[in-house]
Amino acid sequence: MFRKFVDREFERSFLEERCGTGEFEFIVVYGRRRQGKTELIKNFIVDKSHLYFLCDKAGTERNARRFKAAVAGYLDEQEIESTDLREIFTHLAKRTAGKRLIVAMDEFSYLVEKDGAIPSIFQAIADEVLKRTDVFLILSGSSVSMMERGVLSRKSALYGRKTGHIRLGPLPFSAFAEFYPGNDLVENIEFHAAVGGVPFYMERFSDDRSAIENIREQVLERTGHLYEEVDFLLREEMREPDMYKGILSAIAEGNTKLSGIADRTGIRVQDMDKYLKMLNRLGLVAKERPATEMRGKRSLYCIDDNFVSTFFRFAEPFKSDLEIGMTKAADKKLARDFNSHVGRTFERLVREEVVPKTELITNAPIGRWWGHKRDAETGERRELEIDIVTIDESARTILFGECKWKEDVNGQRLLEELKEKAEFVTLKSPKGWKERYILVARTFKKRPDESEVRCLDLEDISELLGGAKSR
Repeated sequence: MFRKFVDREFERSFLEERCGTGEFEFIVVYGRRRQGKTELIKNFIVDKSHLYFLCDKAGTERNARRFKAAVAGYLDEQEIESTDLREIFTHLAKRTAGKRLIVAMDEFSYLVEKDGAIPSIFQAIADEVLKRTDVFLILSGSSVSMMERGVLSRKSALYGRKTGHIRLGPLPFSAFAEFYPGNDLVENIEFHAAVGGVPFYMERFSDDRSAIENIREQVLERTGHLYEEVDFLLREEMREPDMYKGILSAIAEGNTKLSGIADRTGIRVQDMDKYLKMLNRLGLVAKERPATEMRGKRSLYCIDDNFVSTFFRFAEPFKSDLEIGMTKAADKKLARDFNSHVGRTFERLVREEVVPKTELITNAPIGRWWGHKRDAETGERRELEIDIVTIDESARTILFGECKWKEDVNGQRLLEELKEKAEFVTLKSPKGWKERYILVARTFKKRPDESEVRCLDLEDISELLGGAKSR
């Protein structure tokens, strides 16, 4: 299904600004696969003089021959004799002198992966061939580790040459209304819970079906576009994909502490750090700590990508059945647990995109808090969690909040419970600080006094975020 290019205003504005300098520009665009890097580049260059080249994994010599042919085609020449990349760029620069030309080399990480000399070759091209030209060079790659190591790292020959870079991530939730014009707000929140903001995954979901129907068709069916997506992603980026898959599976099962992940996977605790850091760099796993703590003694790990979370919750546990076309058990779990899955992702959506648009905080980080209390009589330990905690030091204010993906929430009771839990949150310098409260739910049946707390239902969220309306 064709969809128009949406969002990416910041990235497009950045590219347009750099293009307008009239000087040599060297821009690096990178990010995990499926984020829409190629579409961003093509959307930017479509109305400009450009040479787009897609690298492959066949090595430097073959790519140089293909690039030579592409340059000859652009210049309307029969043949370029040399297959040396530097000489080809020299010829291109001479023939286009005084003209703004965009040269976009997509999947540049394939070249770096196959040939360790590529960064040095392009260092010479940038320094000795293009530096005083009007060429706008874009190097794009999907292997985050390869682009960071081969292009952006201090150890790379290309370090210090770029004039700008874009790390492309998922689309914000605000893009869903334009992407799925047939959905209302609830449906878009459910779609967001299922696929996150990765454009390739979003394109595979149709707004003439529910989120659950799309998951069944695209994730649980062997013929679905996303059935093997996680395996593909891990194989392309990791040297030990099975190890990383085991870690993600362990976290999805509820093992959120380092020791629990190690026990579940059989990986030694002292070896776990390198795997978790790599998953974090790819945006697949996040390390969380209570919002009131500066250090991570009580850190937890969670899956940081909604689609990956969907896959490991509803598909991976049933993979043996799904391989032979048996979807009954997976369907049953999906029907039973999808709403709770939406509730979890809704909490993060509120923290990341809703609360920042209120007037309740300035520029303070938004997190959550967890701890415990002991019953005075029985000594029994009770776990506590607060969905939203923000410490605004400039305003000497702490914001507490709760999110409920439910209708007809008793706001007064929820506020009382929140205040009770907030008493167990300790700050280093609490004297003179103000406490503020926010409650978020689909709908409320009893709202507390608004002078004491800010209550947001779906209509309020729709006004804050714009786009799709609530039901």
